[in-house]
Amino acid sequence: MKGKRILLGISGGIAAYKCCALVRLMVKAGAHVQVILTPDAAAFVSPLTLSVLTKNPVLSTFSNKDGVWNNHVDIALQTDLFIIAPATANTIGKMANGLCDNLLLATYLSAKCPVIFAPAMDLDMHEHPSVKQNIKQLISFGNHLIPAENGELASGLTGTGRMAEPETIMQHIANYFDGDKKLKGKQVLVTAGPTYEAIDPVRYIGNHSTGKMGLAIAHSFAAQGAEVVLICGPGVSQLSSSTHINRIDVTSALEMHKACIQHFKRADITIMSAAVADYRPAQSATQKIKKNGDILNLELVKNSDILQDLGTKKTSKQLLIGFALETQNELAHAKDKLKRKNLDMIVLNSLNDKGAGFGTDTNKVTFIFKSKKSKALPLMTKQEVAHELVLEAIKFLA
Repeated sequence: MKGKRILLGISGGIAAYKCCALVRLMVKAGAHVQVILTPDAAAFVSPLTLSVLTKNPVLSTFSNKDGVWNNHVDIALQTDLFIIAPATANTIGKMANGLCDNLLLATYLSAKCPVIFAPAMDLDMHEHPSVKQNIKQLISFGNHLIPAENGELASGLTGTGRMAEPETIMQHIANYFDGDKKLKGKQVLVTAGPTYEAIDPVRYIGNHSTGKMGLAIAHSFAAQGAEVVLICGPGVSQLSSSTHINRIDVTSALEMHKACIQHFKRADITIMSAAVADYRPAQSATQKIKKNGDILNLELVKNSDILQDLGTKKTSKQLLIGFALETQNELAHAKDKLKRKNLDMIVLNSLNDKGAGFGTDTNKVTFIFKSKKSKALPLMTKQEVAHELVLEAIKFLA
């Protein structure tokens, strides 16, 4: 990032306070940072603070107090990367529909460089169909999304809508300035999320997986130039933000098995991070089962073991990585799974570790290799874990 010219557009949301930390990280990495505020953003973060951190005047209007024009065209053309964070629902809507009523939007419409945007808003706003459509529209224009994260919001509610943390945004920035795409031309298959096994049209057997780990893995591999097929189970609401990711949505273990078999042959690297149901109802009722009696007996049959099936088909040139989420005898169970399923590597995480497992933005894992060596990682964000996984894959291919 040293010497790169980064333009940071800050719109009017409470998450703007995080931008001070983001600016500090970018400057520390050697980047030249210019900040543009929307008129409302100055109510959330001080222009003076940002000016001191960047050592550049902060821009907000089309001309400064001396009447000198802030040329949005020149600003855009002199930029290597444009980041809009936080991107509020209002700013996203204007970007998606070509509206231009402030300096930030005028500069965006003039930009020739890559544009990254990091949404931040309350959970109901984030889930509104119009906002979802606007985000999809921006991605279709070639802009790059850093998905909003799940957590406590300014409203006091908890859900998806938090702007990504500065460290996460920095990882995305670093990926764009990594000219050596070590996985360019490689085919990667990733699974993410749960599977739902229907009991009847209303009920299902499932688990608590959100797909966050799998999404982070897919984006990290795409950032290194790989073409990624991402097979997602239901309930994975975050959008896939890269044009290098082909997302396929499935519901059941049978559907995921079929999709994996279809795409595995072409994959150089396969990472099976989905939490696939081991069993499914022997019979799925076509109508809702009515409550009748104190006990409902449900017969279950075993699903095909997708990872084991892929292990039997794997060639010596393919890298196959599995995940093991355990609650007891973690290391022994993971090593057994590694051997039985003919894996090159398995990622072990335990529900006994605070900050690991389903629904969190962090994970604490141990990499266990076919060579019997292992590598324990400290508690990290899931994006950081994904980056470490990419580095191991690059070593394998080398």
